[in-house]
Amino acid sequence: MTMKSQYKTRQRADLTAYLMSKAGEHVTAADICKHFEEQGKSIGVTTVYRQLDKMVEEGLVNKYSLDGTTSACYEYIDAEHHMDGQVTCYHCKCEKCGKLIHLHCEEIEQLLEHIHTNHSFVIDPRRTVFYGLCEACGKN
Repeated sequence: MTMKSQYKTRQRADLTAYLMSKAGEHVTAADICKHFEEQGKSIGVTTVYRQLDKMVEEGLVNKYSLDGTTSACYEYIDAEHHMDGQVTCYHCKCEKCGKLIHLHCEEIEQLLEHIHTNHSFVIDPRRTVFYGLCEACGKN
């Protein structure tokens, strides 16, 4: 194994460990780069994106592009968040402050089943975003 491939393997392991520590949360590539910078570890933005893309292809990470104005979010998929190949999380985005809320809700699952059964339409939960106001913004 060459020194270069060992370096990339270590970066991949560090990135995987970080994403696992954030299971159930959304992070951006900028969040990841900032974390490694704070840890004194050198990992380039291009490397982060390349590794994230590979992890998405491998089914280890989900990528969420919520709109054309904000950065894509990534989420590590663990056994709790990944069932039979179907990701069962949804997102609520505050239109005022931009906060993104990760949502697991059985009632939404029932709604999706209704839409599928009664309207012959399958909704992709990875691309489903509910827009509105978060609790804090709703009070103001």
